[in-house]
Amino acid sequence: MQNNNYTAIIEVAKSPEYVFNCITDVSKWWSKDFEGSSAELNDEFVINHPDKHYSKQKLVEVIPNKKIVWLVTDSKLSWLEKDKQEWTNTKMIFEISTRGDKTVLHFTHEGLVTQKECYVNCERGWNMVIKDWLFNFITIGKSI
Repeated sequence: MQNNNYTAIIEVAKSPEYVFNCITDVSKWWSKDFEGSSAELNDEFVINHPDKHYSKQKLVEVIPNKKIVWLVTDSKLSWLEKDKQEWTNTKMIFEISTRGDKTVLHFTHEGLVTQKECYVNCERGWNMVIKDWLFNFITIGKSI
């Protein structure tokens, strides 16, 4: 059985350093229901939409201006029927590279695969969060 992790790619006319700094400012582009820190190795933060979504992330890899990896250490997606903790032990990986004068951000939610119950809804959610909210925050400074 093949695992097809969720991925999204955005390309922007900003520096890798700028993109990296935007990613670490999670409350500006993912959720205002944010608590904790999200910039340094071993930082932890929580996204909590009561009765809908809870996830706790730990920064397990940080390579300035190149890569950030969050490990989901706890989760509860209340709207799921089978396994409300589907996100637990998955990773959100942000890889930053350059192509010409552009910066490319490749996002992977490792473990969020097509076989998972939440994949279809989470794919829609991540498309909005990464391709709209994060993209807009990086390109025009518009926070959620």
